[in-house]
Amino acid sequence: MAFLIRLGVTICALVLLGAGCAEPEPTATDAGQALKLHITELMKEVHALNVQITDPGGRDLPCGEGRAKQSFAATGADSVPHMTADGLNTVLVAVLSRVAPYRIVEDRGNAPIRLASEEFRTALVLESTGDGQYKVRGETECLPAR
Repeated sequence: MAFLIRLGVTICALVLLGAGCAEPEPTATDAGQALKLHITELMKEVHALNVQITDPGGRDLPCGEGRAKQSFAATGADSVPHMTADGLNTVLVAVLSRVAPYRIVEDRGNAPIRLASEEFRTALVLESTGDGQYKVRGETECLPAR
């Protein structure tokens, strides 16, 4: 019986010690910078032409209790303008693994593809159009403001 009590106390101590050693939560600004880098690098990797930043981000969007989100978005043309929206999104997903670790959260086919990165606390939506335009937007999770 005493062994089980000591074991329980040891396990509790290890859990508490581990919780104190966890990395601090990133700020919305930190995650916003990662988001911007991921989207701009993704556009470079697919060799998008005429890239336009449609949401420059860099602003904290309050989400309560001293926390905020940031967003960023860009579009760019594919060199093959007759590619379908689904085809363009598939290309983006395939190339994204060279940029950062994201997992598909939702893909219903012929619709926007939603992805998330637990490591960077960011989410992307790939919503390219059928006229050969890549379109990527993203936002961070609700994180501590600056």
